[in-house]
Amino acid sequence: MTAIDELRATPVRTTPTDEERRVALRGMKRLATSLLLVAAVVFAVSFALQDQVPWLAYVRAAAEGAMVGALADWFAVTALFRYPLGLRIPHTAIIPNRKDEIGATLGAFVEDEFLSDEVVVGKLRSIGISARLGEWLSRPANAERLTAEASVAARGVMTLLGDDDVEDVIEKLARRHLFEPEWGPAIGRMGERLVAANQQRAAVDALFEKAEEWLEAHPESIGGIVSGRMPRWMPDFVEKFVDERAHKEVLAFVRAVREDPSHPMRETIDRYLADLANDLQHDPLMIGRLEQLKVDLLESPRVREFAGEVWTSVKDTLQTALGDPDSELRQGFRAAVVEVGIRLSTDAELAAKVDEWVTDAAAYVVRNYRHEIAGVITETVERWDPKETTDKLELQVGRDLQFIRINGTVVGALAGLAIYTVATGIRSLM
Repeated sequence: MTAIDELRATPVRTTPTDEERRVALRGMKRLATSLLLVAAVVFAVSFALQDQVPWLAYVRAAAEGAMVGALADWFAVTALFRYPLGLRIPHTAIIPNRKDEIGATLGAFVEDEFLSDEVVVGKLRSIGISARLGEWLSRPANAERLTAEASVAARGVMTLLGDDDVEDVIEKLARRHLFEPEWGPAIGRMGERLVAANQQRAAVDALFEKAEEWLEAHPESIGGIVSGRMPRWMPDFVEKFVDERAHKEVLAFVRAVREDPSHPMRETIDRYLADLANDLQHDPLMIGRLEQLKVDLLESPRVREFAGEVWTSVKDTLQTALGDPDSELRQGFRAAVVEVGIRLSTDAELAAKVDEWVTDAAAYVVRNYRHEIAGVITETVERWDPKETTDKLELQVGRDLQFIRINGTVVGALAGLAIYTVATGIRSLM
């Protein structure tokens, strides 16, 4: 298993699931209700026996207070989420009845307290984003994970792109940047610079080198041209001699041009190229001929075919490279990610610049869009069904609210015992 597979396979749990919350809520409800029932049983027994056993009056007072506290807090907690016992008592079922108002209040609270410039900018400046990001990216396992996810995303984007649309874009770019400008002056200026720098010499050398190789491999190529122009009555051996001689002379000429950098033929070629470059820039006739060639090429269906071939080639190459973990593209991307991580974690000046950029970008977003961001909370709550809202909130805080019922039972028992004790003491003194 690779490092990325291990990362994906390792479950990360920071909060309990809804089902776990539901089980915990039921357990707390049963505990709180059980305490109420225990208090009721204790009250019934102590109330029945307090005349025979006087000290049970104190137990009865404590149990009575516990029942009052438990019932009062049960009513208060229940009234938040629903109507107690189904009775539509005023100011009960607060959450479902005031859902929209709660959502708006919550959104405004988040906007004012959490999305203020001071809070966001202060937090971003204190956490050192670049250093943490750089440390994370510099780890090979994390770089591999980021590369794999980016490759999947890139392949998905290419799958979604319509071939016809991309080909249209390539064709339009080719027409705009390749065909709209005049070719003659641009080609002429480039040729003029090449000739001035003797850059054409390499091309001339290659041309004569290939010509020499071809003539050596095809001695009959020159023969037919020369002997074909001789009288028919000329003997065959004369034609053969002439052909061989012509071939040797042409081959010797090509070899001489190739070997001699100062050969007159080279100078002639240089002058021709210089004149051609000048005509392409300044001769209207030459420029017009080249423009006509461009128009003929532009009207050719090969332009569209070229766009399709370019996109197909690029797409296939990228798909293959992105799908292969060992491809040069992915290896290069991984190396670049690690390099960026090392730079961010070691170059304090670069990290400071990145932190400042991120902080400024976040401040701009918060400053201009915080109302829309907070509005997501309000709009989401408004779309919730009242029962769904009640269930969601009760799952989140209902377990903790059951402690109110438990505490109410305990505090009620203590209060009832204290009140009865004080009243009994005062009565004994009178």
